[in-house]
Amino acid sequence: MAETISDEQVVKVLRPFVRAAGPMVDALREADPFASAAQAVPSAEGETEATVRARLAEALKSVKVPGSAAWTAMDVDDRIDWWVNRVGRVTALLTAAPGLLGALSDRLPVQDTMGVASQGLLLCAIAGEHGVTDVSERVRLIGWVLFERDIQRHVAEGRYRGYDVAAENERTAELSEDLPERGGRRARLGVKAGARTLWRLGRSLVAILGELEKRPSGRFYHQALGALPVVGLVGNYFGERAGLRQVARRAATWFA
Repeated sequence: MAETISDEQVVKVLRPFVRAAGPMVDALREADPFASAAQAVPSAEGETEATVRARLAEALKSVKVPGSAAWTAMDVDDRIDWWVNRVGRVTALLTAAPGLLGALSDRLPVQDTMGVASQGLLLCAIAGEHGVTDVSERVRLIGWVLFERDIQRHVAEGRYRGYDVAAENERTAELSEDLPERGGRRARLGVKAGARTLWRLGRSLVAILGELEKRPSGRFYHQALGALPVVGLVGNYFGERAGLRQVARRAATWFA
């Protein structure tokens, strides 16, 4: 029989996770939303610079990404859908990659650790859209949605005997070392840095491995397809996407 994992153990792992996930979400949110749109508005021969800028500004009004006018006009539910569908595609693909190994990947907790990291990242983004930035509240949200735990507030704040704040700070720095510093002119999150950070976030959860099985992970047919070599990638991908949607629904219940 596996040893019971306490709320204190979960909090010890989740606090550095949340603190590192926050800047990653911020980097994704604050990434320049205009680059792709600018590329989509080529200038015609003979057009003046002012005309091109005007056409670009008009095109950007309909771009639904953080920082755009269209984003400002979106409600909370629409923004959460954006996080699930846009960011979720990237994280779900990274999470599903072990499916290329079929059932052999089940011998290692690769998919579960990456999957729960993606879901935790999504929950931090959802919390941000609801105006919740407090680390302890995000810890309680993740604990409730992913691990079916109702963590007491003082425990989520790390206010219990034996909690090591210095160790939390050190672990947070390790998890976020590849993230760009906020406020820099070139502070953008690259693909490699994002993948490395997601991997570190997932690895940090190995300490509560027994809890990872509770996370939403798609339907039974996703799992069956995921056990097959090569095509397992497809099953795992759609399973992780379904899991992210379940996470968003559970989060909606929490905030309701």
